Amino acid sequence: MELKITCIPGDGIGPEIVTEAKKVLNSVAAKYGHTILTKDILMGGASIDVHGIPLTDEAIADAKAADAVLMGSIGGNTTTSPWYKLSPEKRPESGLLKIRKALNLFANLRPAVLYDELADACPLKKETSEAGFDMMIMRELTGGLYFGERKTVTENGKRVATDTLTYSEDEIRRIAVKGFDIARKRRHKVTSVDKANVLDSSRLWRNVVEEVAKDYSDVTLEHMLVDNCAMQLVKDPGQFDVILTENMFGDILSDEASMVTGSIGMLASASLNDTKFGLYEPSHGSAPDIAGQDIANPIATILSAAMMLRYSFDLDKEADAIEAAVKQVLKENYRTVDIMPQDSAKASQMKKVGCREMGSLIAERI
Repeated sequence: MELKITCIPGDGIGPEIVTEAKKVLNSVAAKYGHTILTKDILMGGASIDVHGIPLTDEAIADAKAADAVLMGSIGGNTTTSPWYKLSPEKRPESGLLKIRKALNLFANLRPAVLYDELADACPLKKETSEAGFDMMIMRELTGGLYFGERKTVTENGKRVATDTLTYSEDEIRRIAVKGFDIARKRRHKVTSVDKANVLDSSRLWRNVVEEVAKDYSDVTLEHMLVDNCAMQLVKDPGQFDVILTENMFGDILSDEASMVTGSIGMLASASLNDTKFGLYEPSHGSAPDIAGQDIANPIATILSAAMMLRYSFDLDKEADAIEAAVKQVLKENYRTVDIMPQDSAKASQMKKVGCREMGSLIAERI
């Protein structure tokens, strides 16, 4: 099978971690008889440095021409980088909003998994971490408050800011369908999160999700208010399978879920449109303070590549191979610095490796 992938190395540690993901993908291709064609494009600060803007139309065209996009990280140090002296629409992260809209990436998938080997890094109670958890947060990505009309005006001598939260039933229905479809591949449960006791947009959200649920009699649906969900994520994360929610709630809850795993450096993500096309990236940022030092953790990007094989190419066996290789390397006690145990006795039993070596170890175990 020929896999045509556009890569966005991005900023900070992005080029390092994307290189290791490519290394693992090449091992998969060699073992399973696939051909991988990649093309790198600039986005974020790297694009600003060359083109003066965070994302060019040519880069968008290259992304659209591929079967999927693999991205590293975007942005830099907000206090020292010259990029952040620019107006907001010209800063690195504005490229993210632009590419999501251009590629119609309305469904964001962020798994939060606590690996047995990393249970000690979980900040929750021991009995909670020992029980483990494996959830998928499905976040609507192109609507809601982040894309609504906004303005700041002066009224009666005082500044007044307004942001508009708008959802249509079609926007809600298409993300709900994605959520229920993913649940069918997992443990057949959807928790729809809203604020229906206050917001009209949430009441519409709940109504449409219930309509969609009628076509999925094999999937259990429950509703949960967002404030309760935030509490339940730290009290009993094992209760969740698929969390389905709108843009801003999903942004906040997925970051919370990532931290209870113990390391954001382990967490992949995917953003899908209504076809098989998707953009895959780690959940963490660009970490400019460690860029170029060969200490970044490439596992989140490597697991994002596994998600790409699974959801854009339907190569489940190959995705399983990557995930198994990651687990094997962790079982063999290899660790990048961010996932080293804090306990000195346990840390002494680990083998600390850099970004390049971690990528090579995983590639070798495919």
